[in-house]
Amino acid sequence: MPQANAYAAQSEQSVLAPHTIERRALRPDDVAIAIDYCGVCHTDIHFAQNDWGMTQYPVVPGHEIVGRVTAVGSAVSGFKPGDVVGVGCMVDSCRHCDPCQEGLEQYCLEGPTLTYNGQDRHDHTVTFGGYSEAIVVSDRFVVSIPEALDPAAAAPLLCAGITTYSPLRHYGVKAGDKVGVIGMGGLGHMGIKFAKALGAEVTVFTRSPEKVDEARAQGASQVIVSTDEAQMEAAAGSFDFMLDTVPVQHDLNPYLALLRHDGTHILVGLLEPVEPPLNAGNLVFGRRVLAGSLIGGMPETQGVLDFCAAHGIACDVEMLDIRNINEAYERVKKGDVKYRFVIDMATLKVDG
Repeated sequence: MPQANAYAAQSEQSVLAPHTIERRALRPDDVAIAIDYCGVCHTDIHFAQNDWGMTQYPVVPGHEIVGRVTAVGSAVSGFKPGDVVGVGCMVDSCRHCDPCQEGLEQYCLEGPTLTYNGQDRHDHTVTFGGYSEAIVVSDRFVVSIPEALDPAAAAPLLCAGITTYSPLRHYGVKAGDKVGVIGMGGLGHMGIKFAKALGAEVTVFTRSPEKVDEARAQGASQVIVSTDEAQMEAAAGSFDFMLDTVPVQHDLNPYLALLRHDGTHILVGLLEPVEPPLNAGNLVFGRRVLAGSLIGGMPETQGVLDFCAAHGIACDVEMLDIRNINEAYERVKKGDVKYRFVIDMATLKVDG
């Protein structure tokens, strides 16, 4: 099996450090990719530090991958060497359940195979992610990067981008709608761009007054400081949608009160129990909906890339030398990045 240089965590106490992994030989439907860029997602940190109690070590994170095709399997017709391609959060699924048949592989009834810390459905080995110089992936889970996109800035679209694009499209956000975006990080700034491109009027909710100018610069027409009770009360019952990107427990009740009747509050960041408890009256007395959304399927992942190319949308990124990945993790935890780190994998080759 081909070997590849990578960065891995060996335990929940260890930092990320150089590591050598094995990539499989090509199967008939496989695409081999030399990785040029890989985004840094907060999920990478959770897995590296075993925050969710499910990490298998060593773990090589990274699921916002952009690179160039180096070889294809005998059954692959949609890609050829030299193509610029991407790999997101999944590398396989059962392919036969209803969600998979509908192109919603993220909701696979057997569970999708994650790009890292997953289990390969054929040889049962643990999957390794994009903090590496190469990866081998089934062609169904590879997308084309449009020429109009900067490959480095396109990398976070494969997670942060699709995570915010998919629910806005699914729930039918359209021109004239009023959309609130809760949170102003990697997900939130993409939500602003997508909602605006769909013709919506966008308001950002933030706890930080210092982010008001920042949010306006991203395209928000209004910014509400969520800790200001007067501002919150003035906005009551006025929004069609809330896109909630906050990844930690927070009080949903004040935001539900801001929705019009038939309004929808969409969770894309929170994976924990709702705390404090939800006041069901906020839903019942307005026929409001509390919904969730997880990344996107493969057709929609290609769709978000094409949408970004057509509308001139890119993630705001800070380029990163992989040798500084541990310091970057600390900055991500502090919210000290605008808005997504992207690793230049050429620095891994230097390190090797």
